[in-house]
Amino acid sequence: MPNPVPPADREEVAALRAIVEGTVRHTGEEFFRALVRNLSAATAVPSAFVAEFAGSNTRVRTLAYWSDGAFLANTEWELAGTPCEDVLKGNFCHHPTGVSAKFPGDAGAADTESYLGVPLRDAAGQVLGHLCVYDARPMPAEPRLLYTFQIFAARAAAELERLRMDRMLRDSEARFRDLFDEAPIAYVHEDLDSRFLRANRAALRMLGLKPEEAVGTLGRSLVADTVDMRTKVTAAFGELERGAEPGAVVIELRRRDDGRPVWVRWWSKPDPGGQFTRTVMMDITEQVLAERERARLQHQNAYLQDEIKSAHNFDEIVGSSPALVSVLQRVSKVAGTDSTVLVTGETGTGKELVARAVHSASPRRGKPLIKLNCAALPAALVESELFGHEKGAFTGATSRKPGRFELADGGTLFLDEVGELSLEAQAKLLRVLQEREFERVGGTAPVRVDVRVIAATNRDLAKRVRDGQFREDLFYRLNVFPVRLPALRERGGDVPLLVRFFVAKFAARLGKRFEGIGASTLDALAAYHWPGNIRELENVIERAVILSDGPELEIDPEVLPTTPDGAVPTVPGENSLVAVERAHVLEVLARTGWVIEGASGAAKVLGLHPNTLRSRMKKLGITRPT
Repeated sequence: MPNPVPPADREEVAALRAIVEGTVRHTGEEFFRALVRNLSAATAVPSAFVAEFAGSNTRVRTLAYWSDGAFLANTEWELAGTPCEDVLKGNFCHHPTGVSAKFPGDAGAADTESYLGVPLRDAAGQVLGHLCVYDARPMPAEPRLLYTFQIFAARAAAELERLRMDRMLRDSEARFRDLFDEAPIAYVHEDLDSRFLRANRAALRMLGLKPEEAVGTLGRSLVADTVDMRTKVTAAFGELERGAEPGAVVIELRRRDDGRPVWVRWWSKPDPGGQFTRTVMMDITEQVLAERERARLQHQNAYLQDEIKSAHNFDEIVGSSPALVSVLQRVSKVAGTDSTVLVTGETGTGKELVARAVHSASPRRGKPLIKLNCAALPAALVESELFGHEKGAFTGATSRKPGRFELADGGTLFLDEVGELSLEAQAKLLRVLQEREFERVGGTAPVRVDVRVIAATNRDLAKRVRDGQFREDLFYRLNVFPVRLPALRERGGDVPLLVRFFVAKFAARLGKRFEGIGASTLDALAAYHWPGNIRELENVIERAVILSDGPELEIDPEVLPTTPDGAVPTVPGENSLVAVERAHVLEVLARTGWVIEGASGAAKVLGLHPNTLRSRMKKLGITRPT
């Protein structure tokens, strides 16, 4: 017969059986309630509880509390001055007697005689909480009691650690779920047929899907129905089926709600099992649209540049007279060099047009052509416009401003009406031409530039040099390669060509069509002496196109300008060029009733700024008759 089991061992076995049977079917809160109830029964101690830290290591709360045959409500308390304080420092604590006397500050121990507590540790040895029993009677240190108590404590620590890990896992899942759902980039979990299993909020917004529509949506159904897109998607999913990653692919999609196009950069990676994919989509719609708009604007800009050239005749100077052909030959010779060019001629002969032709045929044509009308600005501002200024250089200079020389660096600077520069500005211009550097107004640091200068004037600069109004050294610096433009009256045979050119230009602009130009009109235009040159001819043709209603362009006698009644006296001491200019200005002023500004004013007719015209009138000695 087998040896009988000693009574003490039988009690331990019964305690273990009680633990197992009483707690095996429970987890969490129910486990701890079963644990303390069975602990009380197994140790014959009426009160037992299990507790964990409550947010800090100075405070605890109970997870289950059994006393005198019933469960008590869970409670919290501070550890200081209680028997539990030493336990939660990691020490096994047993007070067989005298607990109320040892802890007078603990109100809960007022009727307690004995106490037994053990810390609950995780696998790493960290204290998570504690398990206690207490009694109003003495509690001798019996080995069976201590052994049973430690068995319960080990089971409680395991469950407490499991619960803590479970909470951490739930919190982690919640954080990752929030990260998935709230991420700014679209995430989709789909199968190899592209059927959505889950999509985050960014994906729903991007694709125009409602939350209830996401699961089951076929991703391929959202792809734009084009050959290129179908080919891309088929190739990408073919790689996924082989377990490969296709890399980033740009795909055009259509929103489910309104059909609007959405361009995405798409990445997809197969799961380890190979049945599903994890897909990331970044919305690049704005980028794609911006690139398309930029391409459109580039084409539009090229078109508009051609239109501007056609409208303003930048690349083509109309005429075939020997005088004009000679000018064009000189322009073609000097264009390929870096030489300074001085263009002279009467007002309205097209000096700026020649400057543009030189620039367009030069190696600098890829850089800007910057203009400055030296007569259109007050003398005090010419220097700032040419060379720029520093912040605070003068009243109103609130920031640094680059001058025309800086803007033209690498290109060409066209100085129109250069004869109107003050002597001070002439000296600084001379330095730039000599040294290729200057200082901004209010600055001290030299600024180096590489600029080709083309100057133009309707003045006799040689005479102004003799009169002390223009620096001789600057004149020779500018007059490296002179180009004199002939007056229109010197270009025999060019008037009909120019007339046809301007008629076509203004008819297209005004939406008119003419089958031809009357012979009498051409004869009258060819016979006129054109003191205002091409600019005057252009203005006359524009008015004629506006006023003509028939199939042929006709010019009424009142449209073609005539010399005003009374001879225009020449200014003593002036040469014929200035006399012609003065006569023309007087003629235009008489026609416009001496109105300078406005759409019908003399400045508009002459193609000048009103202030420039006033300055010119003053130089020519023109005053309004009383």
